[in-house]
Amino acid sequence: MVSADFACNVIGVIGNLISIILFLSPVPTFYKIWKRKSVERYSPVPYLVTFVNCGLWIFYGLPLVHPHSLLVTTTNGAGMAIECVYLLLFIIYSDLKKRMRVILVLVVEIIFLTGLVVLVLTLTHSTKTRSAIVGGICIFGNISMYASPLSVMKMVITTKSVEYMPFLLSLFCFANGVCWFSYALIRFDPFVAVPNGLGALFGLAQLILYATFYKSTKEIMAKRHGKSEVSLGNMDTNNRVEQV
Repeated sequence: MVSADFACNVIGVIGNLISIILFLSPVPTFYKIWKRKSVERYSPVPYLVTFVNCGLWIFYGLPLVHPHSLLVTTTNGAGMAIECVYLLLFIIYSDLKKRMRVILVLVVEIIFLTGLVVLVLTLTHSTKTRSAIVGGICIFGNISMYASPLSVMKMVITTKSVEYMPFLLSLFCFANGVCWFSYALIRFDPFVAVPNGLGALFGLAQLILYATFYKSTKEIMAKRHGKSEVSLGNMDTNNRVEQV
């Protein structure tokens, strides 16, 4: 018979792999940003929220805060490094106003994480108390991370287009939430279970939106492409008229 600890470790390892895939899922989006040298209408909010959320979970998984949670620390350590790359690209390819906003929020997040670490380790002296404090903050942070695409979801509903809501990001948000929710149920860690259960629901909502507006997105992009060709055709015609 498989022990609960063994099952928990297996699901935790799978969760690590899915989480890293989730963190890497926006790579095609950032490749497009790098190629076009512009962030266009992409929002930095999901990446800023994920950055601070990873920092919180790294702290939560440390032995000084919540023992036997190494798998939580490893996955979020990798995630934080990846988010740093994304935010750097955002800063490079944004206009001045958006660039300064991203830098300001990033500085505030770093100050917040540093202050939290110092205060918790200085003022509390038991892992139970530290787990409760940091875990409570992590719940809020994780829910914010999963809910951060809500602004993008609103844009999808308004424009009837999923062009700026990456499918892979939505898919792995759902898979990640399901996996870590299962992990938390086995070990019964409410601080992990609550936000990831909600995360699975947010991910499912995004997938439903994607399925709903996928066809209309193709039609919108086809019309846009057709207009571009017509415009180019008109330019060629005008040039020929001028030459005659």
